[in-house]
Amino acid sequence: MRHILIAALALFPLAASAQDDDPIKQSIEARHGYLQMLAINMGTLSGMAKGEVAYDETVASRAAANIEALTHYDYPSLFLEGSAAGQAEDSAAKPDIWTNMDDFKAKFAGLQEAAVGATDAVKGGEGNVGPVVQKLGGACKACHDLYREKS
Repeated sequence: MRHILIAALALFPLAASAQDDDPIKQSIEARHGYLQMLAINMGTLSGMAKGEVAYDETVASRAAANIEALTHYDYPSLFLEGSAAGQAEDSAAKPDIWTNMDDFKAKFAGLQEAAVGATDAVKGGEGNVGPVVQKLGGACKACHDLYREKS
């Protein structure tokens, strides 16, 4: 009996690791992580733009730089076939992404364009943060309105 228990326990990490090797699950987790990093940095800038957080040029510039850096990642590559809402757990991606992939990529390119120069644009006072947040937020909304399930 002891040998069976040892053998079962020895196989447990393999079963857990096999689940972690699921490319669909990995792509969804990566998308969530990516969006969480964007949200944290957008939250910092948004808080400053609204006056809820004291303006700090260094912090604002770092948050904007993080967003700029994130937009250099090929986010659309994380949208694997079979990872849409209704097909995979924890996905909010509408199936329209895969039937309109060129438009989806164009929406992401819009975010990339909105992020260009954000690091410097937020410098010089809290009044400079709002326009950057509006530009970035507009790019996010353009994609979310079409390609993200409402939660």
